[in-house]
Amino acid sequence: MNKKELEKIKQKALEEHIPIIMDDTLEVVDKVLTEVKPKRILEIGTAVGYSAICFSEYLQEGGKIDTIEREKDRIEEAKRNIEKVGVADKITIYEGDAVEILPTLNNQYDVVFIDAAKGKYPFFLKEALRMINKNGMILADNILYKGYVMSDYNKHKQRTAVRNLREYVKEVTENPNIETEILEVGDGLAISKIL
Repeated sequence: MNKKELEKIKQKALEEHIPIIMDDTLEVVDKVLTEVKPKRILEIGTAVGYSAICFSEYLQEGGKIDTIEREKDRIEEAKRNIEKVGVADKITIYEGDAVEILPTLNNQYDVVFIDAAKGKYPFFLKEALRMINKNGMILADNILYKGYVMSDYNKHKQRTAVRNLREYVKEVTENPNIETEILEVGDGLAISKIL
């Protein structure tokens, strides 16, 4: 993997205010991936491909990442970035809305990384649970959403996103088949292990 190119991708995303995984969140995810040694990863929300590229380092030999993105410009940039870093053989981009694409997928995954429309997290979770292997991990980024999720925040603009993120947290913490830890790294990360 071309680390220099990866650093350039990160800097460009930061300069253009494209949301990419934060360093402290990435450190935690790195630990999880090192432990799981995934064969297959599903990522919901590719953006410019930065996180998928980072995750590809932890795949087992012959492992694959499927990632979903709906914004055309981001897809094109992600394809270029994945090519530049030299991991195109490991990453497949599904182009379109995750809400439509997820139900058509029938692969089994060791890790699912959720980082897309906050208001859709409960739906993403339902689909992830359908495809995750036993002992697999589901990671949800931005789960605390600027601190709103755990506060009594109720302003109209973000209300749906906050309500749905709370629903996600409730499901992963109360479901007896899931063991969840919520960390205050980045904008909050929920790590759920499937028992």
